[in-house]
Amino acid sequence: MSRIVSRPAALAASAALLAGGLLAAAVPTAGAAPAKYSQAAAEQQLKRAGVGWVSSGGCSNRNNSRCTSFEQINKTTVSGVVDFKKASKCAVTLTAGTEKGHASGTYSHWNGYKVDIKLTSCVDSYITHKFRYVGTRGDGAKQYKSPSGNIYAREGSHWDVTYYRGTR
Repeated sequence: MSRIVSRPAALAASAALLAGGLLAAAVPTAGAAPAKYSQAAAEQQLKRAGVGWVSSGGCSNRNNSRCTSFEQINKTTVSGVVDFKKASKCAVTLTAGTEKGHASGTYSHWNGYKVDIKLTSCVDSYITHKFRYVGTRGDGAKQYKSPSGNIYAREGSHWDVTYYRGTR
């Protein structure tokens, strides 16, 4: 015996199913910790996308401020860097990641939200022409906001980038 279900009832049942598991699994809840990469996994993703990195100390130890580390970097930060490279078509080189030695705070390098990108004329031009200028930071760095809400701050020798959310 088949049962006829009205369209509104079927939609309500589908919504309940999504709310009960599928949707909740796909969308992180407020306050949920961001997904992280290990050093090796982050390097693999960056290398695959053609993103380079340099370290003044020639190392990746997170506890050494002379290193460039990606240990515990947010997956959305890596995807933001990769998306920036694809959109800008620039050579992108990271000069800092999650290593100690940067300012603290929730949206910090240590917590996986920030990277530093090497200055190049291509990177500079893309950021200053494609993103919206939003004023100067307390330290004098000019800030630009991408359409996805990420902030690119022009510090003396690099772009200090905060990836608040993914760009995908």
